[in-house]
Amino acid sequence: MKQFETIDISGDAGIRAFGRDLPELFANAAAGMYSLVTDLSGVAETGRIDVSVHSETLEGLLVAWLNELIFRFDAYGFVGKKIAIGDLTDIGVSATLSGEEFDPAKHEQKLLVKAATYHRLSIHKKDDHWEAEVVFDI
Repeated sequence: MKQFETIDISGDAGIRAFGRDLPELFANAAAGMYSLVTDLSGVAETGRIDVSVHSETLEGLLVAWLNELIFRFDAYGFVGKKIAIGDLTDIGVSATLSGEEFDPAKHEQKLLVKAATYHRLSIHKKDDHWEAEVVFDI
């Protein structure tokens, strides 16, 4: 099963993420978001951050999760390559991400992702896997 695919959204960017379970879905959504920013094959796993977010709904949790990662990129330049979900409930997620600080001399700069949005947001179980669709403001 593929991790994610990009989807065409006029004026914005989007991903469709896949996972055998919710932790894998959240990790793959993060990988999809980072792939909009840069080519992940050029990112080393030299740094590490811990992330924890909460929300009242599963959909809100996915948006909060991705927006926290966008904040970490905007504030600290951190690009996650390996995403290990430690705990995931209907209202909270905690994870450890390995990656490095974005360096324009080293990393390809793709899109400037501003925020994950609720526009066309969906999370659903489909047969034996989970799917999520997320649109980002760019």
